[in-house]
Amino acid sequence: MTADAAARAADQAARQSYGRLIAYLSARSRNIPAAEDALAEAFRAALEAWPISGIPQSPEAWLLTAARRVMGKSARHQKLAAAKAPQLALEIEEAMAMIEAELDGFGDDRLRLMFVCAHPAIDAAAQTPLMLQTVRGLDAARIAAAFLEQPATMGQRLVRAKARIRDTGMRFAVPEAEELPERLDAVLQAIYAAFTAGWEDGGALSAEAIWLGRVLLALMPDEPETMGLLSLMLASEARKPARRQGGAYVPLDRQDMSLWDTAMLAEAEGLLRRAGSRNRFGRFQCEAAIQAVHAARRFTGETDLPALRTLYAALVQLSPSAGALVGQAAVSDPQEGLRLLAAIPEKSAAGYQPFHAVRADLLRKLGRHAEAASAYARAIELSPDPEVRQFLWSRMAHQP
Repeated sequence: MTADAAARAADQAARQSYGRLIAYLSARSRNIPAAEDALAEAFRAALEAWPISGIPQSPEAWLLTAARRVMGKSARHQKLAAAKAPQLALEIEEAMAMIEAELDGFGDDRLRLMFVCAHPAIDAAAQTPLMLQTVRGLDAARIAAAFLEQPATMGQRLVRAKARIRDTGMRFAVPEAEELPERLDAVLQAIYAAFTAGWEDGGALSAEAIWLGRVLLALMPDEPETMGLLSLMLASEARKPARRQGGAYVPLDRQDMSLWDTAMLAEAEGLLRRAGSRNRFGRFQCEAAIQAVHAARRFTGETDLPALRTLYAALVQLSPSAGALVGQAAVSDPQEGLRLLAAIPEKSAAGYQPFHAVRADLLRKLGRHAEAASAYARAIELSPDPEVRQFLWSRMAHQP
């Protein structure tokens, strides 16, 4: 067994199981920082032990057992070198059985931890970022970029939120039914943020976000916004096979619709209809309805722009975010679109890649090519995806 193979196995375990392990450890210790430290030590030990002993049959159980041992002993007495001892092997088998029994269905501690992170006593600005870090293992820098914040500011906010959970001894449980509504929005936002972050990591986060959405819907089967969120994610995921062709990024209006997952789209549309029957329209239902308009193009052959404009206007009323305003600008005529973009505060727009990409396209349509080139350059600078950067370079280069 090579060190590289062990490192790859550890990386895969981190991607697949970090949130599950942190949630399990936190739920029992009520101390998120201690759980994170213990799991970090377990991963360090894995990188030392696995090249010698081999990758265990269940890396997740090995890591859980090692982390529990770290949390149960003082750091100076911790000895993970006993990884090959018979007693630890027995503990690993027991841990795997425990994981299968306790983290199945509604017993999944990630959902419990999400609702803990959405506790009203925690700063509202920290709730969604805290869920993304503790449940999904995203670092402060990546979370900060998603929320247009400085990494240091986000890091401090997360540290304070974890200390709040530890010091107040918040109950690690799904809230009672009457407590759910006040915490639901933060949980929905966290799941969707994880889904959108998954577009950059190969899809692992997106798949997990959809799974969490299904668990949340099973917990709250009559909540229309939960239906709306799941519909939104499924409709977006259904187009995934068409987003890349031959190594090139393909924008929505040029995608091969025959590659869209029709079963997933049908499920998304069914969820949206169910949500609409509850007569409580909200942000995620509105975004799902926007996706439904795009999906309808596979039947009509064209995009219903008036419907999109109406829905984006409603979305701006429901959730006046930079994303909503940029989306509204993208479906407006160029002059109106630029006016809408100009209304977005500079602090929100400066590091937001879609703002600059949409602005560039609107300027190009108006023949303002020098300004468009500058906006394209900024969008390219802010794009982490090399295929998107190449697409934008091509748009900029082929201006008249």
